[in-house]
Amino acid sequence: MAFWGNRQKALEAKLESGKADIGERGAVTSGTNMDGFVALMIDIVEANGLAHAEIHRTKGVLTLPGFFRPTKLWDILVINKGRLVAAIEMKSHVGPSFSNNANNRAEEAIGTAHDFWTAYREGAFGMDTPRPFIGWLVMVEDAHRSRRPPKGRKAKAHFPMFPEFVGASYLERYDILCQKLVRENLYGATCALSSPREAVDTGDYADLSELTGIRSFVSAFAGHIAAEAARG
Repeated sequence: MAFWGNRQKALEAKLESGKADIGERGAVTSGTNMDGFVALMIDIVEANGLAHAEIHRTKGVLTLPGFFRPTKLWDILVINKGRLVAAIEMKSHVGPSFSNNANNRAEEAIGTAHDFWTAYREGAFGMDTPRPFIGWLVMVEDAHRSRRPPKGRKAKAHFPMFPEFVGASYLERYDILCQKLVRENLYGATCALSSPREAVDTGDYADLSELTGIRSFVSAFAGHIAAEAARG
């Protein structure tokens, strides 16, 4: 409800100011869409023993050093006594276009994790720092276009794609991506949720699988926070 409500408020504000972006971009550029999820993560940190930790959520203090690039901007950073405890990135994907944007999301998620862990290996966050938690969450619109498989290319590919992607819808592909990001140990947890626009009134949503569901994400994140709290 918060996601769709914030999105609608942002679009209305843009229209009232006379600075509306083309199409639905005005609902995206406000930067408030994921605030409900941000609030949830903050609650988890505070409820699991790190209420005294620094929880950063404003742009000026959300950058971390990278290895292949100078810095990376995250959505939430948790720092305790100078130690990086957790970094979380949150994305959303609302239609009408799903094809190019889905690939871009995948490339960003993979690249971000690889850059982070290389920087960690090289001591960017301190040489004796325990392994931080990094998480990736995406909220995808549940719509006809996201539920249907992409149209196949007429040209014959040089090599076949992995079978799990054949005939998979965009929602299913997001789930596959998130599962693989965890299984390849790129993220401590990932989450792929789907929700229709009508959820602004109902709050309806669906997990795409148990591994990438919100409960699994919250459990992994809460466990890491509790472990850090136990260190003192």
